[in-house]
Amino acid sequence: MTTAKDSTDQGLSPSGLPIKPIPGSWGVPFFSPIWDRLNFYYFQGHMTYFKSRISKHNSTVLRLNVPPGPFLASKPHVVAVLDALSFQVLLDSSKVDKTNTLTGTYIPPLSLYSGIRPLAYLDTTDPLHTTLKTQITGLIVSRKDYVIPSFRKIYGSLFDSIYDKVESSGPTEFNTLSQSASFDFMCSAFFEGALPSVAIGPSAADKALKWLLFQLHPLVSKASNLVPWPLEDIFLHNFHLPPCLVKSDYKALETYFTNVGESFLTDAEQTGISRHVALHNLIFATIFNAYGGIKIFLPFLLKWLVQGGPELHNKLSKEIQSVVQSENGSVTPACLEKMPLTKSVVYEALRLNPPVEYQYGRARTDLVIESHDTAYKVKKGEMIFGYQPIATRDEKVFANGEQFVAERFVGEGEKLLQYVYWSNGRETDKPAVTNKQCPGKDIVVLVGRLFVIELFLRFDTFTGEVGELPLEPKVTFKSLHKVIV
Repeated sequence: MTTAKDSTDQGLSPSGLPIKPIPGSWGVPFFSPIWDRLNFYYFQGHMTYFKSRISKHNSTVLRLNVPPGPFLASKPHVVAVLDALSFQVLLDSSKVDKTNTLTGTYIPPLSLYSGIRPLAYLDTTDPLHTTLKTQITGLIVSRKDYVIPSFRKIYGSLFDSIYDKVESSGPTEFNTLSQSASFDFMCSAFFEGALPSVAIGPSAADKALKWLLFQLHPLVSKASNLVPWPLEDIFLHNFHLPPCLVKSDYKALETYFTNVGESFLTDAEQTGISRHVALHNLIFATIFNAYGGIKIFLPFLLKWLVQGGPELHNKLSKEIQSVVQSENGSVTPACLEKMPLTKSVVYEALRLNPPVEYQYGRARTDLVIESHDTAYKVKKGEMIFGYQPIATRDEKVFANGEQFVAERFVGEGEKLLQYVYWSNGRETDKPAVTNKQCPGKDIVVLVGRLFVIELFLRFDTFTGEVGELPLEPKVTFKSLHKVIV
């Protein structure tokens, strides 16, 4: 018995999957992208926006619009890859071009970077990409021994301060205090000289955050409960905020990094990179990549720890305290490897809440993208978009993918790390000049583990309250139970 061939079938992919047309629609020009933006930010929310379209078309690869749309982005049309397999095309530098795709379908004004295009906006085929990534990687490697002592000093002091505030004044918000601590930590770890909170002043982290906002505001929503959403949408998502409003803040940051980054700038000049290009890439890498990532990630990690409750706290405190005691109170890279649950908790937080949720790239050639059961043709030049919090919750890869499972990556579970993509690459891969994986990937994982360690070296358990902020959860400590020595 034979059946007629499906009229939508376009042959088979190299691995034998049926090739079908990509479902979905970009709708009516101009009007549909605006309506989709409102759904994305206000009416449905990010996750529902994507899940509803997956359900409607019964496909995890589909055509849709992404924010911000008009007037900031004239071409908001993308091919979305929303499962763990199809998402992998965005990690393959031979298949996608990452030129000017960091923020997706719009580009922040280059005047925010003193006229240069930072490394993150360069494709791997750009000769400057190799030179700059080599320099940034060299800085990270040269300062790797400073990360642990810098973090323990600054965040140890932060946790002690939070405990005192909770004891004396009651519930204490983590985010505001961590904002300054994380900026000081990143600069302490990678540079000699005064901390930004000293050299620039107490407003140093605020200046850095303001500069970040001027780049990312088209992707931000619910920035203030005091502003009605229609006004917010008009002012944040339709045109660029004037760079002149952040010029003085950036000048203060520029002066600071000129001083503390002298060694890096000199080395860069010797490799043929102009001092100007090196300086503004250094600022971008430290603030956008490092500080921005840590500022977003640590509250998410703390959120999951709060929700894990006493049972998870007991397991973590026992693991951490016993290992550190066996090392005579020292926290070393070697002892970190003896804490499998701590390591798994950090990876699980990165899986559920990657610091950078969106990935973009343009198809270098005509491609065939494969999901779990179907393949799709993408034409050269089409923008491919991935939403990581859906791709890395794919339940065909991760059992109970929507849930936080602390032990997920313990033992045999480590095999699943190849599907953790937060760093713009597989967790099992290494950053290189030939890819776009974050050169500070291992530092972020280390910082997450140190954060959990410092917390449970001081406290057996704690309680907190989780709320919402535009970029991360708002976490407030309500009580902390000190370790009894």
